Amino acid sequence: MSDNYVLSANLEAMRQFSEKYSKTTGTFFCSDLSVTSVVIEGLAKHKEEYGSPLCPCRHYEDKAAEVAAAYWNCPCVPMRERKECHCMLFLTPDNDFAGKDQSISSESLIQHIGTENS
Repeated sequence: MSDNYVLSANLEAMRQFSEKYSKTTGTFFCSDLSVTSVVIEGLAKHKEEYGSPLCPCRHYEDKAAEVAAAYWNCPCVPMRERKECHCMLFLTPDNDFAGKDQSISSESLIQHIGTENS
């Protein structure tokens, strides 16, 4: 694998977490893997900045306070309780946007978000 595909530690951790959680919950990534990639990237950025993978698809007045409250830390409470993922990262098989994938390669992730994380 070339150096272009070396992910940051947090991006790789979030990629692995997403794959494992998807398989554990019987959910699937969005059929458009660019959605999956952008969400994983957002989780990684929040993990880097705040120490927790805060949902990147919501607006927060105070991200640090939201991390401390833990409600929107991935997997968020709606996902854990009802399998409802606002970000469309973890989709139930009956969701119109659900794809067939429960994994995403480092190469595919980088392809969809660009190489600024390498």
